[in-house]
Amino acid sequence: MKKGSTPTLKVIVATHKPYTMPTDSLYQPLLVGSHFYKTQKNDRKLPKNFAYDNTGKHISDKNHNYSELTGLYWLWQNRAKKDSNEDSFYGLVHYRRFLTSKTDKQILTQKELQDLLSNSHKNIKYGIILPKKRHYYIENLYNHYAHTLHIEPLDKTRQIIEQSHPAYLAEFDRLKTRRSAHMFNIFIMKKPFFNEYCEFLFDILFTLEKSLSVAEINQYDEFHARFFGRISELLLDVFLYTKYPDLEHRSDVLELDILELEPVNWPLKIRSFLLAKFFGKKYHKSY
Repeated sequence: MKKGSTPTLKVIVATHKPYTMPTDSLYQPLLVGSHFYKTQKNDRKLPKNFAYDNTGKHISDKNHNYSELTGLYWLWQNRAKKDSNEDSFYGLVHYRRFLTSKTDKQILTQKELQDLLSNSHKNIKYGIILPKKRHYYIENLYNHYAHTLHIEPLDKTRQIIEQSHPAYLAEFDRLKTRRSAHMFNIFIMKKPFFNEYCEFLFDILFTLEKSLSVAEINQYDEFHARFFGRISELLLDVFLYTKYPDLEHRSDVLELDILELEPVNWPLKIRSFLLAKFFGKKYHKSY
């Protein structure tokens, strides 16, 4: 890092409810959907270290559709865009999913992140930190989405990319052949790249939202209404691989394990997937 500089290292922990949060200074617990929480559950007090995504410039009222992305937007608009230090890093994790660099499965700390980002000469080593890929062995990413969720908004996203971001279209179309992806909207990026990604992501999602009628958005139940957030999980790799076709071989990109704080019910997850693939029963909850 540059001599004399004080870059920010900040990762928000998106949560929609009270939850035990890490005390490490790297993390900022952020209540997403604060716009609704404060009106519906204002009798429940949250810890003093929580921030709220309905402060500053925000889209907190879109949380029912955008999920943790209302937190990402808040971080981008109110922190990253106002930060003049090019060596800062910003990121997003979830209240039950974190990155870990240790085999003993401990949450990544600020000290560990600083060690990863700098070599002995104090120069930035990594610019992008991602979770290890999730693999879909039975079908490609597009088919998996189509079987488990409603495909129409994703197809509409393709039209938007073709019209307004054609350089990314080829990589988007590879969703029909790729069988792995960096999922969960979890990442840490150097500030210029973080800002560029957010600009790309929200331009597409806001255009998608404007292209849909209220009835089209509201036709889905509470689970499926969060399609903006789910589409963004696929757009991350569309952005990354368009910018860096050699992403998997770059020395400035690091993949870390995901630490799940709540157990995954794999038998139920597999059963739900088989019902979706072979009997057309869409997912009805997250696993």
